Amino acid sequence: MTSWLIKGVRPYGEEPVDLLLSGGVIAEVGSGVSAAGAQRLDADGLVALPGLVDLHTHLREPGREDAETVLTGTRAAALGGYTAVFAMANTDPVADTAGVVEQVWRLGREAGLADVFPVGAVTVGLVGQRLAELGAMADSAAGVRVFSDDGRCVADPALMRRALEYVKAFDGVIAQHAEEPRLTEGAQLNEGVWSARLGLAGWPAAAEEAIIARDALLAGHVGSRLHVCHVSTAGSVEILRWARSKGFRVTAEVTPHHLLLTDELAAGYDPVYKVNPPLRTEADTAALRAALAEGVIDCVATDHAPHALEDKETEWAVARPGMLGLETALSVVVQTMLQPGLLGWRGIADRMSAAPARIGSAGGHGHDLAVGQPATLVLVDPEARWTVDPGRSASRSRNTPFAGRELPARVIATFLRGVPTVLDGKAQR
Repeated sequence: MTSWLIKGVRPYGEEPVDLLLSGGVIAEVGSGVSAAGAQRLDADGLVALPGLVDLHTHLREPGREDAETVLTGTRAAALGGYTAVFAMANTDPVADTAGVVEQVWRLGREAGLADVFPVGAVTVGLVGQRLAELGAMADSAAGVRVFSDDGRCVADPALMRRALEYVKAFDGVIAQHAEEPRLTEGAQLNEGVWSARLGLAGWPAAAEEAIIARDALLAGHVGSRLHVCHVSTAGSVEILRWARSKGFRVTAEVTPHHLLLTDELAAGYDPVYKVNPPLRTEADTAALRAALAEGVIDCVATDHAPHALEDKETEWAVARPGMLGLETALSVVVQTMLQPGLLGWRGIADRMSAAPARIGSAGGHGHDLAVGQPATLVLVDPEARWTVDPGRSASRSRNTPFAGRELPARVIATFLRGVPTVLDGKAQR
């Protein structure tokens, strides 16, 4: 394994040091470090962070390889600074058995660009009628610890309770897509001024908030772990704050697009802005940013949702919801959280690496940049500005809401256990 000597990098944006990566670990940290035969990378001005971890990625394989594959998705992840991703279960076939999650896990190992942790379905076929093989998936080679029917809510409270009880035995977590389906039937856009102006069926905030409140109570009753996917409303933040005050084992994530974008972008009926849950208001984005800074929301997760051209570039009502996110997430977080002073680089490292790794039990990730720790890290140019060009994305899909936007900060290099997956901003495989 080639050793790498990274000269003059600033861990967490702090004082510059040299990092020696050797044997898959950080072998030395200090000034004036030298190592015969090591590859040298001059990193003056760059910030080093632990490799990013995404708790919520749609890789589409198996079944929708026209939209994304494990290879293309993890290449996009590496370019965005991610060294681990959790692959959601809504594939075809659904990842509701040990066989399917092991297939996804092996595809990730073969690609070698980021560790892929499969998320197992909570219910068979995601239809919400009976529990999937949770224990078998946990005991498989993939070692699944996160289970979700994401894209659909586990709406039956009795079934949700049983799932929480089941995963408690092996310290698993149920990641809930919080959406009361009876309140969102036919819904197209956040219920408010813009849905009324555009004549689109409204999606009430209460549909999300009601499920979060219900499931927080269930998690508290059972004593099990609940994780709330893609929180999007100010009301949800208050419910999460209440759940924490009760000592319930509840964690939550927010997406980059819910930190930055609002429902008024739908004014032109461009379905690139159609997402589940929908974009909300300026008041919601402000509440979400504050909650992420406070720690009421634990982490950032991309909900990277690639779609084939014919599924997205069509009329709003029939377009599939979802946005790309892996390659732009860090830049959006820098814009919404670092630049306004809500988080520093250490805070970003916690919300985008340590916290998601802890929630998902992602061994080997989310560690500090210290001697003896895995050489799994990302180097970022904090002064760079770049314009998002969908045509240059590593993803097979092009449905980014940030097309043409200039964003701050750029990933220069990503290392996975000492092996560069990105150098000089370019994927190595």
